[in-house]
Amino acid sequence: MKISERLKALVRRFIQEIEFYKRVLRHPNTPLISKLLLGLAIAYAISPIDLLPDIIPGLGHLDDLIILPLLIWLAVILIPKAVITDCRQSKES
Repeated sequence: MKISERLKALVRRFIQEIEFYKRVLRHPNTPLISKLLLGLAIAYAISPIDLLPDIIPGLGHLDDLIILPLLIWLAVILIPKAVITDCRQSKES
């Protein structure tokens, strides 16, 4: 597989995950705590303020690589399996 094909597949997968999280946020049975954690992850991702400034070599992006996946993981484990299944199977916006 060429690098460009792998990159396209990665971008496609990223877009699918974003769409999944949008459906999860809109689902009526998603717990409020999960919605808050996902909202916090989004806010942290787009915020110019980091716990460790990005100009610190090596450590600057480390907080993003740890905090964002941790917030998403916590949110997802608190969501009922039925909601996750419903949102994964649903293709509409």
